[in-house]
Amino acid sequence: MTSKQITKRWILKTVLAVVLVGILWTVVTTIRISAYTDEDSSRISDAAIILGAAVAGDNPSPVFRERIEHGIELYRQGTVRNLLFTGGSGDDGEHTEAEVGQKYAIAHGVDPADIRIETKSRITEENLVNSIPIGEQAGYQTYTIVSDPLHMKRAMKLAAGLGMDAVPSPTRTTAYRTWRSKFPFLARETVMYMGYTIKGWIDNPQQP
Repeated sequence: MTSKQITKRWILKTVLAVVLVGILWTVVTTIRISAYTDEDSSRISDAAIILGAAVAGDNPSPVFRERIEHGIELYRQGTVRNLLFTGGSGDDGEHTEAEVGQKYAIAHGVDPADIRIETKSRITEENLVNSIPIGEQAGYQTYTIVSDPLHMKRAMKLAAGLGMDAVPSPTRTTAYRTWRSKFPFLARETVMYMGYTIKGWIDNPQQP
């Protein structure tokens, strides 16, 4: 066997090993995200951060409505003392996701004094990053993160990375009820979670 053939075989084995590791990592990540959907804390927090989702005019999308209603339920139970709605708008002149959430909550009996809004974010990471100074100004120290069950693992990873004292509370109902709707969401969350993990390794190479 020539040295060229040996090199080609070594490259092939290396590529195959990388592919197999990637597949295994993807499967494990998907399982961990799915398993995390059962994590639900009953801790009393200063505020629930309701992660934004799409709106249609002044109306929340089915996904966002489920998150809003879950936040309201936590508020009524006394599990959270305040609500912090997050999310900007897609087009100029439209109400932001946070504003739609605020309006919905007030219409359902939440005291306006117990609501804060963050209206600039476009993605989950921005939802949380932008919420921190608003929460600090309001005197909040502890948070309950509200989102869809399959979204919670990534949201909590981001919150932990930001040093937030946060616990999860996924919606008890979700618009993603069938596997036809769940699978694309789960696939997206798996890719995003792995992406943030790689980003963390690059930013903090000494961190396990």
